[in-house]
Amino acid sequence: MQDFVARPEHGIAWISGASSGIGRALALKLAGDGYKVAVTARDHEKLAELQAEASDLPGSIIVLDGDVTNAEDMEHVLASIEYEHGALALAVFNAGVYLPVHAEELQRTDFEQSFAVNLQGVVNCLVPAVRHMKAKGQGQIAIVSSVSGYGGLPTGAAYGATKAALINMAESLKFDLDKMGIRIQLINPGFVDTSATKRNQFPMPSLVSVEEAAEQISAGLKSQSFEISFPKRFTYMMKLVNLLPYNLYFWVVNRFTGWRERPLEKHARPGIAHPAE
Repeated sequence: MQDFVARPEHGIAWISGASSGIGRALALKLAGDGYKVAVTARDHEKLAELQAEASDLPGSIIVLDGDVTNAEDMEHVLASIEYEHGALALAVFNAGVYLPVHAEELQRTDFEQSFAVNLQGVVNCLVPAVRHMKAKGQGQIAIVSSVSGYGGLPTGAAYGATKAALINMAESLKFDLDKMGIRIQLINPGFVDTSATKRNQFPMPSLVSVEEAAEQISAGLKSQSFEISFPKRFTYMMKLVNLLPYNLYFWVVNRFTGWRERPLEKHARPGIAHPAE
């Protein structure tokens, strides 16, 4: 028996973190496919611009402001979808933040903010979405993680930790959600050309545009795959690197990033923007 695959006629698609980057591009892609897409973010003006840009597409954009770190906000968003717009068929939890962490200047706030948005923010969306889909007996959920969650990378102590947790969360929930008729998928992009990755001062292999990322995600949502990862050559390479013994793993990462040769700098805040940011 095949897993449920959402289509526009099944109901609303909901995307968190839709004001920019992958979330914005995916909202336009799904609206182009005919979905009514509920978009959530803190920046109302950018969501309104997104709604206007989609005005000529087959589908439409529904602006539902909200902060994923506020569980009550997400409950209100889901209630608005359910009582004002229709059944929730597809949810893509994409909101995320990248804050570089340097061991010579550890700050609790970098971890607290990263966990609040990237991890707890997903949970705040997930709880009402699963409750709604359970009542309907079907639904599709996709969680945007990153290949950074496969293993530790320079400056990624907070970001990578949240993405690794999301990978484990999706894997663990699949066992029960399968029995409930709710399909869960994991999205692990490589480097995507966003404002964050533009800060990187090293070559980013297989860099893709946000439009290409949206195409890849859209195709993956229609497939029977649990993991949607792209570009394939890069994500396979990252998986292989993480199978290496630790001494070789650290050597390879240092060699690729040049991190070991970089001096420690007091008050050094810039880092490397990680895959999927």
